[in-house]
Amino acid sequence: MKVTPLIGILAVQGDVREHEQALGECGASTRRVRRPSELDGLDGLVIPGGESTVMDKLVRAFDLRDDLRRLIREGFPAYGSCAGMIMLADRLADGTGDQQTLGGLDITVRRNAFGRQVDSFEADLHIAQLGPDPMRAVFIRAPSVEQWGEQVQVLATVDRDGTRPVAIRQGNVVATSFHPEVTGDLRVHQYFIDLVRKESHV
Repeated sequence: MKVTPLIGILAVQGDVREHEQALGECGASTRRVRRPSELDGLDGLVIPGGESTVMDKLVRAFDLRDDLRRLIREGFPAYGSCAGMIMLADRLADGTGDQQTLGGLDITVRRNAFGRQVDSFEADLHIAQLGPDPMRAVFIRAPSVEQWGEQVQVLATVDRDGTRPVAIRQGNVVATSFHPEVTGDLRVHQYFIDLVRKESHV
């Protein structure tokens, strides 16, 4: 039996290295995924931040899309940050004409919901599943969830009335609008690894 989970990081585009470091500090092994064969033997998958339209095109160009959609549909643990949330959404409010997603989350997401790069900001979020201390969250051209289904668990919102979720979970799929991989706070990655361990019995 494996004692260390093996987490794949979709490495077609985006901040792969930062997720590698965070996952490694949490005790996981990692593998960069650029082709279908590199999905074999994984216990979970991280989809990093980046540019969702470029990521979508490259996933299709590298023949990864169908395998990724199948795995996620079958309950494979996956975590997406920022653009990763967009890739995991079932629906986009403002996608480009030919943009596709992998799906897995019963949500409608709006890209760049908080503005452009110059509108990036930080906020303290209270996420009960991560403990009592607030998490400093970094939002960079971040998406937000506009609609969500009954099976979606809202972990955190960025406003007081709870209408703009920025951290969610549905089954084995977790997504955040923000970038925990850039702050040194490992709790989101640890939360995901704990989910992977429970699902994979490692």
